Amino acid sequence: DSSQMKLPFEEYATEEEKADETPVKEVITYERKKSNHVGRKPLPEHLPEVIHVIEPEEDTKEYVKIGEERTEILEYTPANFFKLVIVRPKYALKNTTDDDFLEENKEVIIGEMPSRPINKCLAGNKLLAFILISKYIDHLPLYRQMQIFKRSKIDISSSTIDSWVRSLGNLLEPLYKRLIREIKAQTYLQVDETTTKVLDKTKKGKTHTGYYWTYYAPLANLVCFDYQKGRDIEAPRSFLEGYEGTLQTDGYVVYKHYYDNDKVTHMACWAHARRYFEKSLDTDKARAEYVLTEIQKLYKIEREIKEFSASKKRDIRQEDALPIINDLGKWLHRERNNVLPKSPMGKAITYISNVWISLMNYLEDGNLMIDNNLVENKIRPVALGRKNYLFAGSHNGAMRSAMFYSFFGSCKINDINPQLWMEYVLENISDWKVN
Repeated sequence: DSSQMKLPFEEYATEEEKADETPVKEVITYERKKSNHVGRKPLPEHLPEVIHVIEPEEDTKEYVKIGEERTEILEYTPANFFKLVIVRPKYALKNTTDDDFLEENKEVIIGEMPSRPINKCLAGNKLLAFILISKYIDHLPLYRQMQIFKRSKIDISSSTIDSWVRSLGNLLEPLYKRLIREIKAQTYLQVDETTTKVLDKTKKGKTHTGYYWTYYAPLANLVCFDYQKGRDIEAPRSFLEGYEGTLQTDGYVVYKHYYDNDKVTHMACWAHARRYFEKSLDTDKARAEYVLTEIQKLYKIEREIKEFSASKKRDIRQEDALPIINDLGKWLHRERNNVLPKSPMGKAITYISNVWISLMNYLEDGNLMIDNNLVENKIRPVALGRKNYLFAGSHNGAMRSAMFYSFFGSCKINDINPQLWMEYVLENISDWKVN
C-alpha cells in the first residue's frame, strides 16, 4: 500500500539495542600464494636486429669498456612499397653484324619473363596477396587500403584495385572448384549458414540478404564457403544432393531434405540443444539447471578423451556418456507433460526430443564431434568482415568472397601462413594445367 507509512523501528530501539548494533572491527588475515612469474617472453629469434648504441655524454678517453647493457624492444616500421624492376639483358653472338639484326630475333637470347597472374598488371604477386589478406583476413575494405596507399603517395583508383581482385577470382576459380570436389568426397561434414548483405541493382536503395553456406570437413581439415541468394531447399542442393556419409547440422528443417534417406547419417548438435535450455533459466531455473548440468557432464567426458584414439573415444562414450544420455532422456519424457508447450522450457524439450536420435549418433564413432561448434568458428571471419565492409558489391562479388574465405579458412585450420601460400599460388597457377 503506497499510502502506508513506514514504521520507524530505529526510534523504538533501546539504548542497549543500539549499542548492540555498533559495528565491531575485525582483523582478517589470509595467505596468498606467490606467483612464480618467469618474466616476459623473449622476442623471436628470426627478427632482424637493428643495433642502436648510446654512448655516455661524458668523455670516455680515460676509461676502458668493461661490459654493456642490452635492452631488446619490439619495434615497427610501416610497410614499404618499392619498385620491382625486372631487367632482362639481351645477348647476341659476338660475330653478328648489324644487318643480321634486321631479321627478327636472329641469334638473340634473353631471359624468359616470369608468368604473371594478371597480364600487364601494375601490382606484383606479393602486393596482390597482401590486398587479399588485408580484405579477407584483416577485414580492411578496399577503400581503406587505398588510404594506406595514399599515405605512401601512391594513387591507385578503386576501379583498378577492384579489377585486380576480380581477375584473381577468375584465375583461382578452378582451384576453388577442386576444393569443392575434395570436400564433397568426405564422409563427414558439418554444415551451417550465415547471412551477408549484397547490393542488388533490382532493389533501388536496398540490399539483398544472401547466405554463405559453410561446409567443414573435420577429418580432412578443409572448409568451403558457398554463396547462395537464399536459404531454401534449393540453396545447398549443389553440395548436398547425392551426398553419402555423416552430416552434422543444427535443427534447420531444410537439411532434413538431404539426410532423410538411408545413405546419410544425421548428427544433431548438443551445443544448439543446450542453448534452448539456457534461454529457459529465467522462467524455469530448476529444470534448466538440471539439463545443463547433465550436458556439462557429456562435455567433461569429451575434454578428457580429446587426445585419445577414435576407437578408445567410442568405447569411453559408450561406457560413460550413454548412461547419462539415457537418464536424461527418461527425465525429459516425464517432464514434457509438466510444462506448457509454448513456454521456453516446453520449446526446449520439444526441440531436443525431435533430434534425440541424431544427438546420440556421435556415440557410434570416435571421429565424430559432439557439436557443430567447429563449423560455427569458421563463420566468425565472415561476421567480422560484415561489420567492416557492410555488404558485397554484387552477387558475383559475394561468390568471389566465398572463394577467398574458403582458401584462407583452410590455411588457418592447417596452420599455414596465408600470405606465403597466396604468393606461391600466384607465382605458379598461371603455368599449371587447369585439369
